[in-house]
Amino acid sequence: MSEKVVEQYLVKRVKAAGGVAYKFASLSHRGVADRIVCLPGQTWFIELKTTGGRLSELQKVFAEDMRRLGQKYTVLWTREDVDEWILDNTK
Repeated sequence: MSEKVVEQYLVKRVKAAGGVAYKFASLSHRGVADRIVCLPGQTWFIELKTTGGRLSELQKVFAEDMRRLGQKYTVLWTREDVDEWILDNTK
């Protein structure tokens, strides 16, 4: 399944949950997460990958920066991952 398909599915599920999934691209900082997702009361930085894909070194640095700063960050690989993430964060 392509990253694009998973990303479209994430956007649809977030909207259905009452949130917004912003597409994000930073011109001056490579490795930034694909989406900034705002759900009621929480904001997430979400990286999307295809099954078998891997994080680049810059994406790993970004992920560590987010953890160090106490931000919510995750990587989602499949539509099933999206479903599980939505269930865990919209209770």
